[in-house]
Amino acid sequence: VQLQASGGGLVQPGGSLRLSCAASGFTLAYTTIGWFRQAPGKEREWVLGMRRNDGRTYYTDSVKGRFTISKDNAKNTVYLQMNDLKPEDTAVYYCASGDRIIMSTMTRLSAYDYWGQGTLVTVSS
Repeated sequence: VQLQASGGGLVQPGGSLRLSCAASGFTLAYTTIGWFRQAPGKEREWVLGMRRNDGRTYYTDSVKGRFTISKDNAKNTVYLQMNDLKPEDTAVYYCASGDRIIMSTMTRLSAYDYWGQGTLVTVSS
């Protein structure tokens, strides 16, 4: 069972990146998916998620309108499209998955069973 995150890099403010998170050993579509990030010197924080039952998406306020989560069930992969990136978006981004997550726990790190290794996003001019 594994999650493999990729797609990070250096981008200028206002630019875009798309992160990928590929699953192996289990079916992502049967789980709730979350993206988290950890900026230097800060705690890991929840950014957005997709609920397993109906695919409904949820976003933290700071990324609403800029970030979008989507998935390709055929590829067993979830994506994080990030637009209008800001320097404060600089962080290591992690994907995570869990099959027993309820609404009230979606933002909690401890609710997730599987984690990707993280991919670094740097927003700088």
